[in-house]
Amino acid sequence: MPAITASMVAELRAKTDAPMMECKKALTEADGDLGRAEEILRVKLGNKAGKAAARITAEGVVAAAVEGSTGALIEINCETDFVSKNDSFLAFAKAAAELVAKQNPADVAALSALPYSQDGFGPTLEDVRKGLVGKIGENMTIRRFRRYAGGGALAHYLHGTRIGVIVEYAGDATAAKDVSMHVAAMKPAALSSADVPAELVEKERKIATEKAAESGKPADIVAKMVEGSVQKFLKEVSLLNQVFVKAADGKQTVEQMLKSAKTEVKAFTLYVVGEGIEKKTDDFAAEVAAQVAAAKGA
Repeated sequence: MPAITASMVAELRAKTDAPMMECKKALTEADGDLGRAEEILRVKLGNKAGKAAARITAEGVVAAAVEGSTGALIEINCETDFVSKNDSFLAFAKAAAELVAKQNPADVAALSALPYSQDGFGPTLEDVRKGLVGKIGENMTIRRFRRYAGGGALAHYLHGTRIGVIVEYAGDATAAKDVSMHVAAMKPAALSSADVPAELVEKERKIATEKAAESGKPADIVAKMVEGSVQKFLKEVSLLNQVFVKAADGKQTVEQMLKSAKTEVKAFTLYVVGEGIEKKTDDFAAEVAAQVAAAKGA
């Protein structure tokens, strides 16, 4: 059996990011065959990926791929902000966005089955995901995506990697870009008041009703107060009715700005990383105590 040298271990570690002792064990098992050792580690990494699958992924990135009138926005999650800056993770997110734009998968399962190879993993996007989970040591998931290919022009804006917007429009490109930045800043729930989801409207109506009831005023006045609150809410959360963030007078609405620019926004998508995902709050002291106890038990 050939001697397992430090340089061999270092080379395998550079390829897989696996712990040094695991690399040495794999090389020993493979009789020094680097390729075979890498395969052995991939099997182990796959098991590791399975154990990670239940962990919450509330961090991550939003990536975009736009070319002409075809584009896509995607959110891919991981467990920690640290991994969201990992080059392999970022490359995976960028590639996934491009696959959505080019291949038009029906859903996340169809996207995951598309051909893709990276960092020695493949031949599908899902195989790469599993490989990276093992290599990096954190769970990662493809949460959602939206594709545009309706023939309209597209503008997009990424605020770092945590907020992403795509706007479908007809008209002036500068105005549309400004709208995409406005969406990232003001986070409207819908394009117009009529498009605001019914569940949001009902939730606001319930809150307004409870507040108005406390006033002790007559029923007809209470009804008017509730309706006024709901209408105010609709203006605040609908894009066209919001005050444009760049309005020089502090009053011009997005709709008015678009009209002056002879531009129409047909649709938009806004993704904010981790939005709606309940993050796990760790008890650090308890975690350390558990690790110490486990080490003693070993």
